[in-house]
Amino acid sequence: MIANLKNVLKVPELRNKVLFTLAIIAVYRFGSFIPAPGVDVEALQELQKSTESGGVLAFLQLFSGGALSRLSLFALGIMPYITASIIIQILGVVIPKLEQWQNQGAVGQRKITQWTRYLTIAIAAMQGTGMAVVFHQGGGGFGQVSNPLQRDIFINWGVGTVLLFVLTLTTGTALLMWLGELVTQKGIGNGMSLLIFGSVVSGLPSELTAIAKSDGGFVALALFLAGFLVILYAIVFVEQGQRRIPVQFAKRQVGSRTIGGQNTYIPLKVNQSGVIPIIFASSVLYLPQLLSFVLPSGEGSWGKTVQEFVTDHVVAPSDPIHIIIFGILILAFAYFYTAIMFDPVKQADQIRKQGGFIPGIRPGPATERYLAKVLSRITLPGAVFIAIIALIPSLLMARFLPGANTTFSGISILIAVGVALETMKQIDSQLMMRNYEGFLK
Repeated sequence: MIANLKNVLKVPELRNKVLFTLAIIAVYRFGSFIPAPGVDVEALQELQKSTESGGVLAFLQLFSGGALSRLSLFALGIMPYITASIIIQILGVVIPKLEQWQNQGAVGQRKITQWTRYLTIAIAAMQGTGMAVVFHQGGGGFGQVSNPLQRDIFINWGVGTVLLFVLTLTTGTALLMWLGELVTQKGIGNGMSLLIFGSVVSGLPSELTAIAKSDGGFVALALFLAGFLVILYAIVFVEQGQRRIPVQFAKRQVGSRTIGGQNTYIPLKVNQSGVIPIIFASSVLYLPQLLSFVLPSGEGSWGKTVQEFVTDHVVAPSDPIHIIIFGILILAFAYFYTAIMFDPVKQADQIRKQGGFIPGIRPGPATERYLAKVLSRITLPGAVFIAIIALIPSLLMARFLPGANTTFSGISILIAVGVALETMKQIDSQLMMRNYEGFLK
């Protein structure tokens, strides 16, 4: 490992890319500690304590690295961009113009990227406005019913304060978009993914400290680390898993040259959709809690009853109702997103146009049916796996470490490992080009 790190430092171009990436992540982490203007710092400290009890804010903390509870410049994180990208991908299935851009190569991709930026700014402005209203009302909608924030988060509430707050958060999201694109262009790895990676990993030391301070002490910490390693191994094993469908191309004579005749394969990952189904399912699952806080909340009212039921059962990690609903949503969104990302009809048509075929399968409709069947079969174990990763760690933490104020979940490991593997693959490819041995064996 030490020798491989030295190899990275030996290559000036690769060394500069790695240092540039680390510098951008450092800027992001620094900005996440600068509060937005007009915010009461003492009230923020109460808000951070309320996140330990769970709720929507505890989940969103995962993707902001604590910036959300601090209401910093980067409080919204990169989530508006992720939401906009997902929306654009989904609309590409139903809007012909977007589908046409997707098939235009680099030119079409630039147009899609530009519209994704516009949509990101719009989503960030809407989320910033909604966040200002909710936190002005005490922030109870983001915490548990029994522990709402009892004071205004803003020093001087007014139109000017709201506009400045929303402008700051929207600008922070736009800046993060720019930083992420800079990393993708001049650094190593995917910039947006690495920013999320930085957010997730930054919360790990505080999680370990909370577990060590719990009733279990260092014994609980040792058991946690052992479980962490088991989950880590399982995620790496599944993330690397592929179903390789062989494809053969017939030889063609074009002038004096012979084209084709080679054999290749279509790599279908077991977890084709990544962590996107968990993000979708979590957003849908926590929507009832947000909506329940607009209901009457007086003692003995029906709205109060609904709020308590949603908090105690729908969003409680260890409740059977939460586990069943969350698991079903993850499975459903895994199939949905995989169908968007990989279209058997387009893939079969592309193979046919290139003069290729799958051995034993006739080109055309037969190839479409075969690809759809294989994709459906490998999606099920992948979806079940990410559902287990999302549910089991939180369930075990709630069962065996109830006193540890931690929001740890398998989602953190899944994101961190996925991004780390992709980044290491890019570093490996750079080292191999220069005849150096890579990290991945």
